[in-house]
Amino acid sequence: MFKEFKDFIARGNVMDMAVGIIMGAAFTAIVNSMVGDLIMPFIGVLTAGVDFADQYVAISAGSFDTISAAQNAGLDAAKEAGATVITYGVFINAVINFLIISFVVFMLVKGVNNLKKKAEAEEKAAPKAPPVEVALLTEIRDLLKK
Repeated sequence: MFKEFKDFIARGNVMDMAVGIIMGAAFTAIVNSMVGDLIMPFIGVLTAGVDFADQYVAISAGSFDTISAAQNAGLDAAKEAGATVITYGVFINAVINFLIISFVVFMLVKGVNNLKKKAEAEEKAAPKAPPVEVALLTEIRDLLKK
């Protein structure tokens, strides 16, 4: 049983997958930092500082007298008072983050693909040396001619 487990782990696919997951986790931290720390501040400036996370609709009053009072109280106060709220602003933030992260990943993948194409083009353009066996046979042939 241990030998089977060792064979399973030693397969290339399992190791490749493990490396991919680890690299994906590290890459996620980089992309999240890029979005949160570099891109979102610009979006905040463009939207005049509107924080969508605070946008909500109250659908029950909780301990407030009316639903409109819960709506006007602010998100934290409405939640504290037990009002049922739909926080559509959090969803809007999630959509914005998704779109930005998708675009950043797209640009990174596009850049990596361009580097691969450039490397493949250079590899095709480089003159290929004959195999060692052919070079040795040619050398032997030339020596025998003398």
